[in-house]
Amino acid sequence: MTTAFTAETTVDHPVGAVWERLVDWDTAPRWMPGVQTVRANGPVATGSTVTFTSRGKERLATIAAVDPGRSITLRSVQGAVVADYTYECAAHGRGTRVGLVADCSTTGPTRLFAPVIRYAIRRADGGQLAAFAATFTTAPPG
Repeated sequence: MTTAFTAETTVDHPVGAVWERLVDWDTAPRWMPGVQTVRANGPVATGSTVTFTSRGKERLATIAAVDPGRSITLRSVQGAVVADYTYECAAHGRGTRVGLVADCSTTGPTRLFAPVIRYAIRRADGGQLAAFAATFTTAPPG
């Protein structure tokens, strides 16, 4: 895979609370740009799937790897494009450091557009962790 972007933020809450928010799919649309709904199709475990609606289309992501309380990788396959979003949580002082690595690979003729696709991913999701951190300081909508 080729990295589209990396991001990191610190949240002034313990790792357990940050992890719970990270895998609380009901709150994910608050911090995932362009995502309207997210629904788990099983437990937070390798091989489980998550259905999300983005830009009016229903899509599927698979939990490609999980180390509960520490890291999770969501893999989305759209035709010849495979995107892996790996989130990591680690204690940092009194809070939690949250990291994100977004990787994207392409196959076949789509490889010609790989730089443009990675740029689009970076542009669309580069602020995701800042939005995630903000969910700890803003009241829930509604």
